[in-house]
Amino acid sequence: MSNTVGSQPKAGGGPGFRLFRPILAGATLRERLIACLGALAGITLTGLICGLFFGQGPDIPLIVAPMGASAVLLFAVPASPLAQPWPIIGGNTISAFMGVLAARFIPDPVVAIGVGVSLAIAAMSLTRSLHPPGGAAALTALIGGPAVTSAGFLFPLFPVCVNSLILVALGVAFHRIARRNYPHVPVAIPANTHGTADLPAPLRVGFRAEDVDAALLALNETLDIDRTDLDRLLRQVEHHALVREEGDLTCGAVMSRDVVTIGLDGSAERARELLIAHDIRTLPVLEADGRLAGTLGLRELARHGDSGVARAMSDARTAGPDDPVVALAAALTDGRTHAVVVVDIDRHVLGIITQTDLLATLTRLLSGRAIAVPGPLPRPARV
Repeated sequence: MSNTVGSQPKAGGGPGFRLFRPILAGATLRERLIACLGALAGITLTGLICGLFFGQGPDIPLIVAPMGASAVLLFAVPASPLAQPWPIIGGNTISAFMGVLAARFIPDPVVAIGVGVSLAIAAMSLTRSLHPPGGAAALTALIGGPAVTSAGFLFPLFPVCVNSLILVALGVAFHRIARRNYPHVPVAIPANTHGTADLPAPLRVGFRAEDVDAALLALNETLDIDRTDLDRLLRQVEHHALVREEGDLTCGAVMSRDVVTIGLDGSAERARELLIAHDIRTLPVLEADGRLAGTLGLRELARHGDSGVARAMSDARTAGPDDPVVALAAALTDGRTHAVVVVDIDRHVLGIITQTDLLATLTRLLSGRAIAVPGPLPRPARV
């Protein structure tokens, strides 16, 4: 049936096609192709290595089925807490042991499979090694056939533990080649650079850690994402929403164009004179051809004494003239950066935006938003 006049076709081609959309955030085609390549290499090499060291035969299982599920997590969602090395190794091994334990002491196979998986979940939870394929490892220990039964309590060690160790080692190597962050280490929460007990400025406004915890409690669901990663994601959402709403104002429109600079071969004394004379906190350092080499402030000069500009300078935070000025908020509130240097594609200095410039810009944007609020003004109350 064709669409009626005035109706809009739904995104994705209809309800049926929605079933085939990726359900994971960031599930791009490139990421999935990398996952396929990683699983191909990981599973193949795991079986090959076990065959070379332990031999092959009908009574020697080279690789157990749960490794396939572990490979999905390891290569497709390497940032998941369930896909980290300890959950893969500990979760599979501990779960297999729980399965063997249930098989040994519970004669009824139907009851044993339920108890085995249940014990596996409890043991993984207690050892912080929750790994979904662990349930399959427990079942394999219970219904894996004569080869598994004859192995007894050795089955959790070989092939389960050995398989897991090899797969994780291959996963670490593969992700390093693919330039992925694995084992996944959540980005550390910014620390206060001033040596005081206060939280950094970006964390003192907006939502707090307890707000995230309260939201998770209200949802009453377990999310497959690290708590720190979730906090970082929400702050990125706030940042991108601000850029989207106020992104029309560019760095080129706000920057100061008469920039005080110093050459790379300048002296520390001259740099100090410029900083004090112009009452500025950041001094761009230029190479001989005029390109930006770094920045310098009184803090760097105090640390390095009179050793010269080239040795005392630090890396510069830069932006392009067409970048949204509100996008600099994260850099200029990190407790260390006092100014962002605006450069062209060849790193020639076009201007500079300081914390004061950003504050003035945000104040103007907020005041303009307040003026634009629609609706009549409230009438004064009669006495």
